Amino acid sequence: MKKIVCFHLLNDYSGSPKVLNLILKGLSMKGYEIDLVTSRNTGILDELSSCKYVKMYRYRYLFSNNPLFTILRYLYVQVYTFAFSFRYIFRKNIIFYINTLLPVGPALAGRLMGKRVVYHYHENAFAKGLFYKTLAYMMQCLASNIICVSNFQRNNLKKKKHAIVIPNSLSTDYEKRCRVRCIERNNKTVLMLSSLKLYKGILEFVQLSERLPQYHFLLVVNDTQKNIEKFCTMHNILRHENLELWDRQLDVFPFYERASLVLNLSNRKKVLETFGLTVLEAMTMGLPVIVPTEGGIAEMVEDGVNGYKIDVQNLDEIENKINKILSDKLLYQSLCENAKKLSENYSYVSMIDKIDKLLGN
Repeated sequence: MKKIVCFHLLNDYSGSPKVLNLILKGLSMKGYEIDLVTSRNTGILDELSSCKYVKMYRYRYLFSNNPLFTILRYLYVQVYTFAFSFRYIFRKNIIFYINTLLPVGPALAGRLMGKRVVYHYHENAFAKGLFYKTLAYMMQCLASNIICVSNFQRNNLKKKKHAIVIPNSLSTDYEKRCRVRCIERNNKTVLMLSSLKLYKGILEFVQLSERLPQYHFLLVVNDTQKNIEKFCTMHNILRHENLELWDRQLDVFPFYERASLVLNLSNRKKVLETFGLTVLEAMTMGLPVIVPTEGGIAEMVEDGVNGYKIDVQNLDEIENKINKILSDKLLYQSLCENAKKLSENYSYVSMIDKIDKLLGN
């Protein structure tokens, strides 16, 4: 039986543990024996505790508003997982699977023991600060293989030889739910799912709702209601009739059911997204999308085919495009059909097969 030891820093409901959860479920179904080392926090990786071939090891890890405490806790986890890794020193043919740049401790331990170290690289390190750039440099020194989620991400690496592009996917359950639900979208609703960051385009989304009162706008923010209220007060966001704000949701599928169009308004001057999981969720549902012009997320959209690539700085153009999409029935139908068709390039089975092939080499 093939054996992998997987390290992920923080168990929560964000994108990278969601993808890891899908991957480990798929690999366990293919007969892999998996040890997963992650934090005790409640998160999506808890689902793996019921998988037959997955054994979980947990440690305490919490974020703090104090940057010093956060970095000290991070360093503690790296020392702990570095030491933990040596329990596998005499186990042959074990692969260390490092999810995101952050678990550098076990990656270093793996290389010192002569293990094969495979990184699953989700971030855009070169658009961040020195800390992430240092981690990206270490990844390129320590990794036997690097899984990138987009060509944009791979092209930013200096050492591309051992880097392979395997796009993310959605669960088979989500894909099945989309196939079953065939929805007549008479309600004209614009949806955006976002974290609580200014560079994600929340203020611009609110502006669009004010400019286009004839449409309904639905904003789902990956944070607590308390933090959302603070954010709204700080930035003078007023609730109005055609704007709904929702806090963190465990199941976002009902929101896609209500939507006619999905936006990603991330500011490309401040962040370049390596992949758009919410864009893929929308496309799989047969929904057109509007995304930024650069980054891995832009690779998912063919302009005028399954959506449009427009930067948030061009808010007038985005406004006009929303009007055009939602008022032209033939155009809308074409965008929906193409979105569904292009989503098939990101199938779950294909992702698992590619990772299995990489690990088997």
